[in-house]
Amino acid sequence: MDYDVKGDVAVLIGAARGIGFAAARQLVGEGGKVAIADIDAGAAEAAAARLADEGAAAIGVGCDITSTDSIADLLARVEAELGPPAILVNSAAVLDDKTFMDSAPEDWARMLDVCLSGPMNAIHAVLPGMCERGYGRIVCLASDAARVGQARLSYYAAAKAGVVALVKSVAQEVGRNGVTLNIVSPGATNTELRQEREAGLRASMGEEKYARREQTVLRMYPTRRLGEPDDIAGAILYLVSRRAGWVTGQVMSVNGGFVMP
Repeated sequence: MDYDVKGDVAVLIGAARGIGFAAARQLVGEGGKVAIADIDAGAAEAAAARLADEGAAAIGVGCDITSTDSIADLLARVEAELGPPAILVNSAAVLDDKTFMDSAPEDWARMLDVCLSGPMNAIHAVLPGMCERGYGRIVCLASDAARVGQARLSYYAAAKAGVVALVKSVAQEVGRNGVTLNIVSPGATNTELRQEREAGLRASMGEEKYARREQTVLRMYPTRRLGEPDDIAGAILYLVSRRAGWVTGQVMSVNGGFVMP
């Protein structure tokens, strides 16, 4: 299938690994140019180098999504080296594993800075150029926890629910300018971020109890497996393509059947 993204410049934030990197790899496979941005500049550069070694047009840039100055610097470099961005994908995130009663305001502030204010900063920065050029595709990653809630992820779910509302609202404002905004909402996905969180749980719970927990988790998915980054990246690729020109303000769950709204 031709997704018609050849030559499009895509900025992917939080993409040095996991779902973001998988999306970058699929985009360059379709002829897109990618800027991999991440809070870890070295990881972003290394990820871009992997794609460049395969013949892709890719650069890696350090970026703090909570800083408007950092995002401005990112976009200036992207325009200078690749061209004006037609695509923005935001997959930057942090995770905690606390009950709400065990959390504190500083936990909430960090989560909201990265997972809600961060997407606001990025979208606000790219929209004027996209609207002026009459074309743009924006995809933000959310979570089904934002739709149904999830224990020990309360303020993460709250931040992601905010992203859903943001995307739907802005989509109503800029559709006439040829710009679409959508959400991809993954279920549990086998990313490095999840692996790090699970390693902490395994250490605290012990192997036997953790193994029982994992079986319980898998039984909640009709597909009986976790997602892989490429599962989610395929949905992102569709939504940032010209094939999805009449899709905006939508939440696409890619979750192995965990939630069926």
